[in-house]
This record gives sequence, C-alpha cells and structure tokens, in this order.
Amino acid sequence: MVTATDTPAVEAQAATGRKPGRRWGTPGVVAMRLAVIALCLVLWQVMSGPVVPEYAVSKPTEVWEALRGLLGSSTGWIDIRTTSFEVAVGFGVGVVVGTVLGLVLGSFPLAGRVMEPLVAAVNGVPKIALAPLFVLFFGIGSWSKIYIAATGVAFVVFYNIYLGLRLRERELVEIIEVMGGRRHHVLSYVTIPTLAAPFFAALKAGGPLAILGVIGGEFIASSEGVGHELFTAAMNLDAASEFAGLIVLMAITLILNGVLTQLDMFALRRLGLATRRSSRSRS
Repeated sequence: MVTATDTPAVEAQAATGRKPGRRWGTPGVVAMRLAVIALCLVLWQVMSGPVVPEYAVSKPTEVWEALRGLLGSSTGWIDIRTTSFEVAVGFGVGVVVGTVLGLVLGSFPLAGRVMEPLVAAVNGVPKIALAPLFVLFFGIGSWSKIYIAATGVAFVVFYNIYLGLRLRERELVEIIEVMGGRRHHVLSYVTIPTLAAPFFAALKAGGPLAILGVIGGEFIASSEGVGHELFTAAMNLDAASEFAGLIVLMAITLILNGVLTQLDMFALRRLGLATRRSSRSRS
C-alpha cells in the first residue's frame, strides 16, 4: 500500500531507477575508501615524531622502503611463500577434517550426543596454547604451523556443518522419502542447499583463523616465514619492518578472502541459490 507521503520517494525511484538511500555507486565508494586511506597516511606521517614516538610507529615513507626491501629480496619471498603454503595447506586440512567430522556426527544423532561435549571441551582450549605441543610433535618446520592452523579452522567448519544438519527441515526430508526419493535425492535437494550458506560462512571465518594459527606458530618456533620476520623485527625494535610484514599479511588475507568469495559465488550459481540470495538482498 502506497500512501500520499510515499509518493515523492516512489516518483524519485521511478525517475532515477535506483532505490532510496543508494546515492553512491561502486566508483564513489572506492574513491571514498582511497580518500580515507590517504587521510590516514597523511596523519600518520605528520604525527609520527611530534605526537607519537617515531621508534614505535615509524613513518609511511620508511614503511614503504622496508616493504620494497622485503619484496625485493629473495629472503622476503621465501618467507612469504612459506607462510602462504602453511596457510593454504592448514586451511585445506582444517576444512576437510571439520567437514567430515560435522557430517558424521550430524548424520548419526547418538554419536553427536556422545562426542559433542568432548569436541566442545577440546575447542575450549586456546589454539595458541597447543602450539608448543605441535612444535614438540612435528618440529619447527612447516607441518607444526599447518596443524595449528588446521585445528582452528576445523572446529569452525565442524560446528557450522553439524548445526546445519541438525537444523535441516525434517518435513522436506520426509516429503522426498514419501515420494520415493533415495538418500542421494535428500542430499541433492535438502542437505546441500541447507549446508551451503553455513559452510561458506565457515570458510570465511576460518581463513583469518588459519593465518592467526600460522603466525602464532611462527612466533613460537620457526626459521622462516612472515611471522618469523615480524618477531625478529619486534626484537630489533624495527617498527618499519614490522608494519611492512603486517601489510604482507593483509595482502594474504585479502587474496584468500577474494578466492573464497569467488568460490562462494560459483558454488551458489551451480546450486541455483545465487538468484535467491540476490532477491533477498534487494527486498
């Protein structure tokens, strides 16, 4: 129902073809983001020294030189490659373990009731507290960092899959079974569409956890990696190198998030859920 007070808004929307409140398009938003970043860099450059001690925050110009030195050296690229490998493999292992565990315990209610408190107890232990144990088992090489990262990712994926199966609409399953459907029909028409959203949400949440686990493990014991360089820079009070390493970590995070976003969109298109999501966002 459209009232008299709604008429100007409706006419404005009809004239512009846009919904009220959406004045800025993508180029405008990107320009504002760049402006915010530029403003922060200018304030950082000006305040470093007179307001904030320069040894603690350095300057953007010095960080840029440290970043160029990092990216221009073979040692820097070895560290980046090592950390990227550990994050990617740890993330993949965690996703596989969490998915399998969630599907098994979610599909068998008795097993879920028995194991859920035990899983919750293990999940309650801070993952970084397990890092010395993994280092003791697997040494200071990459595999200890991989398993630390996988531990954090696995629990996030597990809970999303497990709870997604428990919240699956039983009525839909019964309808498919009454119509003569088999397990693969239930899987195709109910289980996968139900688990798609929580699964990809778990991937988005697990990416930063994988990076956190790897960097934490490299802090504790490592001979290479971005975390190792960050720890070394902190011990040497080298703020410029510290910020350069943080920029590299942000780049790794953005790349991983972009890959997961594209994978999410591709999977939803294949499942026929992308149009449903876009219609909800427009409503």
